[in-house]
Order: sequence, then C-alpha cells, then structure tokens
Amino acid sequence: MVRLYTEDLNIGYGDRSIVKDLSVVIPDRQVTAIIGSNGCGKSTLLKAVTRIIPHQSGAIMLDGMSIAKENTKLLAKKMAILPQTPESASGLTVGELVSYGRYPYQKGMGRLTPKDIEVIDWALEATGTIAFKHRSVDALSGGQRQRVWIAMALAQETEIIFLDEPTTYLDMAHQLEVLELLKKLNTEQGRTIVMVLHDLNQAARFADYIIALKDGEIVKAGTNEEVIRRDVLKQVFNIDAEIGRDPRTDKPMCITYNLIKGESVEHEKGHSAADLGATRTERMQQQQQQSAG
Repeated sequence: MVRLYTEDLNIGYGDRSIVKDLSVVIPDRQVTAIIGSNGCGKSTLLKAVTRIIPHQSGAIMLDGMSIAKENTKLLAKKMAILPQTPESASGLTVGELVSYGRYPYQKGMGRLTPKDIEVIDWALEATGTIAFKHRSVDALSGGQRQRVWIAMALAQETEIIFLDEPTTYLDMAHQLEVLELLKKLNTEQGRTIVMVLHDLNQAARFADYIIALKDGEIVKAGTNEEVIRRDVLKQVFNIDAEIGRDPRTDKPMCITYNLIKGESVEHEKGHSAADLGATRTERMQQQQQQSAG
C-alpha cells in the first residue's frame, strides 16, 4: 500500500512558481533522498508535504486522506520534520528539547506522563545522546546537537521522518554519524526517511530511492542505479560526470566531474550565435532565480 504521494502538485510564492505539476510516490519504509541544484524546489517540496507552507493546487495524500484536511495533532503523530535550520534551543537542556516531541500526545496542562518520559529516554538512547540529557543544548557540538534534534523527531513516534539537509555545517565524521543513524532507524525500526541532500555520493550510499529535481520538476526518480547516471546528472546539474563504483558498497558514485560550458555544448549541436545568446540569457536568469531562492 502506498501511504504518501502527491498528484499534480503546484507550489509557489506569490506569482513565482517553484514546484510544477509534480506527481511523486514516496516509498514506504525506505530511505528517499531528494537531490537537485540550489533553488530547484527541494526544501519547498518538503515544507509543503509536511504542511509548513500551503500548496497552490494539486493534492498531497497520506493514508488515503489529503493532508490539508488532516487534524494537526493527528498529522504530527504520523510525520515529523527536522528543518534545515532548526529554531534556537538556547537555554534548554537536551531533555527539555526532546520533550517537545511529545506535544501531539499531551492533554490539559501538558505535563509529561510516565509514558512520555519513557519515550524521551528511548529516543535519547536510540540517538546516543542519553548522557547529555541534563546538559545544555548550547554546550553540545554540531553533530551532537543534530542527533538531539533527531531524538526530538523520534520522540514524536512517527513512522515518517523528513529532514532538510541534515548534514549541513557538519564535518565529514559527523555527517557520516548522522546518516548512519538515519539508516539504522530505517533498517531496524522500519521508519520511512525522506531527506534533502546536496552530496550525490551520500545520496547514492544511504538512499534506497532518489528523486532528482530541476526547476521544480522531476527529471528522474528511481533507485540509485537509475538516478546516479551520467545523462541524468548532466540534465540536473549541467555537469559531465564520471560514474564509478563505491569500493565498499558497490553502489554508483560520482568520481569526478566538469562543468559543461553552455557555449561549447550548443556549438557542438550546430546552433546559431543567436541561439547561444538566448542560452546565456536564460542561464543568467536561472542563476538569478536560484540566488533569490
């Protein structure tokens, strides 16, 4: 059974269209990575699917119901999101921050129940942060803080977790630490993980399913073998990539790449000088739009 999917989804800000007629299925109990250049609509898609921002038209369906009609607390029991830049947790202890994940289950005065405390401790244990429970969030390293935010998402006890660039600002070791944790949550607990990633090789290594976006539209969606390909990356990122195999996982990986120069590519196709000028103008407009996004 398909739990989460979109149909002809359109998202924008004012007159500016970001995501266009997008129909996609999110595989249940798998790790899905969304890739694409800056400004292509990755984060916008995540925000719309989790109802942080409204969509203009189309549908986002979860368990056979439009999320637009779902009760907020019921929806928060089904999906959790870790945004790209989490809100400040200054002054809070780790335990206090993670306790916010229990909000959908609280009633009346909002006091924590024995069940809430049990789930909070479990989330801290699962993310390896139980030793920090009474420590200030401000005193933690970047990797530790990211794991604590993931613990808060786990405390919601949702089956679907969305993460917007969870490895941003982390060094290589902490990036690997976070991604291995997410993969473990998927394989051992059956959590559906959906995350935006910039690193193609991280997406290929940790994701079961990859969605490649360009200008708010899907270029390719499928397994890492189907998406991490020279022709797909050329279309999505305008790069000429050399694809090899990861010696440790045997999954495809981008070994190196060159930026494709628009002029030379068009010249090889025999386009006129006027066409080349139009191409340069379009590219400059795209870059301006991406910078604005």
